[in-house]
Amino acid sequence: MAASHAARPARPVHRLALWALALAVALTLAGFAGRWAGDAAMSKAQLAGEQRLDTYAVSLENLLSKYDFLPRTLELNKDVLALLQHPGDEALRGEVNTYLEQLNRQSGSTTIYIVNLQGVTQAASNWRSPNSFVGDNVAFRPYVRDALRGKPGGFYGVGTTSGEPGYFFAHGIYRDGRMLGVATVKVNIERLEQGWMQSADKVLLADAYGVVFLSSVPEWKYHTLAPLPPAALRELAASRQYFSHELTPLDMRTLRQMNGGTATVALPQAGDVAVLSQSRSLAPRQWRFVYLSDLSGARNSARAAFVFALLLQALLLMLVLYGLQRRRARADLQRANDELELKVAERTASLHQMAQDLRQAQSGLVQAGKMAVLGQMAAGITHELNQPLTALRTMADNARVLIERGRLDEAKSNLGTVSQLVGRMGVLTGQLRQFARKADTSLTAVPVAAAITAALFLVERRVEQERVNFRMAVRDQHVHALCDSNRLEQVLVNLFTNALDAMADCATRQLTVSVERDGAWALVGVADTGPGIPAEILTHLFEPFFTTKPQGKGLGLGLAISEQIVREFGGELRAEVTAAGGARFVIALPLVEQETI
Repeated sequence: MAASHAARPARPVHRLALWALALAVALTLAGFAGRWAGDAAMSKAQLAGEQRLDTYAVSLENLLSKYDFLPRTLELNKDVLALLQHPGDEALRGEVNTYLEQLNRQSGSTTIYIVNLQGVTQAASNWRSPNSFVGDNVAFRPYVRDALRGKPGGFYGVGTTSGEPGYFFAHGIYRDGRMLGVATVKVNIERLEQGWMQSADKVLLADAYGVVFLSSVPEWKYHTLAPLPPAALRELAASRQYFSHELTPLDMRTLRQMNGGTATVALPQAGDVAVLSQSRSLAPRQWRFVYLSDLSGARNSARAAFVFALLLQALLLMLVLYGLQRRRARADLQRANDELELKVAERTASLHQMAQDLRQAQSGLVQAGKMAVLGQMAAGITHELNQPLTALRTMADNARVLIERGRLDEAKSNLGTVSQLVGRMGVLTGQLRQFARKADTSLTAVPVAAAITAALFLVERRVEQERVNFRMAVRDQHVHALCDSNRLEQVLVNLFTNALDAMADCATRQLTVSVERDGAWALVGVADTGPGIPAEILTHLFEPFFTTKPQGKGLGLGLAISEQIVREFGGELRAEVTAAGGARFVIALPLVEQETI
């Protein structure tokens, strides 16, 4: 007992440890889900960034390639060659200045100028401007030095005279294989930058030193991606590439290095928030495009996946707890059920007896409905029997007289007529016995047309007396339905009788019976030209003891019994209001293709 008491306090501690372990596992799984969602979103952003970098690189190369050939064409002009050979000819200088001015205007470049071997500008397209390049010494520019050494130069820089940035193309001017000078074309590529600013992209273009000279964010222009070493600062100062601009670092910090030129970085100028950096080198200019993608979408995806994973695990935990609770509840219910089973066993016997009584009552109700119909037909049937009986009596008396007189042939003819009348009475009484007997519960394949004919025989006298036009519309005489023929005839007689009652005061009296197939159903329609069924009555039509007939004319059981009979067949009895007036009842019965089952 002492050991048992000592072990009890450890149980809550054990349970708390299990909960702590489950929480740790849940957080770990949620972390994995968040990491996966974040990586997927970052991969999508990386792919989009690569496509944007391709677009920017192609647009830049297309712009520069338009002017790459232009410096080479200047050595084809004889005046340019003559000026470099005779720099003192001012008239010739004026002609070359005018030519360069026209060429600059036609090509859309910024400035075109000619430099001699000493790096002094001899002619320029901006010769009319106060900031004319004519007479300027540009030998310190790297593109001029490269061109003088026989290497076509390309250079981005800020103009020392105009202060306007641009890209400089330089190419040597030769005659008979001897260099005379250098042709230079300056192009404004800032127009690309204006297009970048109109979009939401953050893109920048840096030179070989990492100096940003084009950017969609104006504040980043003429800053460096990283602090420049002293040698690079001296080289830039000597070439005056960026003139008076102070080159301060952007302090771009790499947070996570990924494949190739891709990394996550943080910029103080961008709120020090992690962004995706992708770079693309542009050879042979040694430039580098950098595209920065916002990672807020990836962070939101990771956060949403983390929360969703936690909620999903919480839901699973709730389902497990719910299952355990249901298991305990089921055990409690089982105990309660065991106690109730004794009472249920006692009640079952009495319920079986009640069910038998109910079936007998239903059978009696159906039989009562038959008797009610027979009572309504009694007068017509009596008249139908009286005629043959009277004829029989007359024929019998005549036969006796004819035999006494020796007229045997005439007596034989009379006896034949008597036999026919007896046969007709036998058919009539046979139909009545068939209709009045209790129905069998078994279902067979019943020919629908034959059941209609048998039911019509019972109301034929009334149809004739009330001058009702009967129309039979049977498309297929071989339609068989799964039912009981006697009970189906009872339903049809009830519907025929109701139709005749409805048309009693109508000028036009037509009873139409139709038979057709509809998929797996045999449809029997009974339509009249009576006043129809009001909408407020239609919903109560099949309720027991509901009738619209005068008191003493009906009990309100006919349609209720008929609907129950059809339902026992597995079918349906429904009422419709026709467009031309009157009512139509449809009996839907299961269709069978064989005559018996």
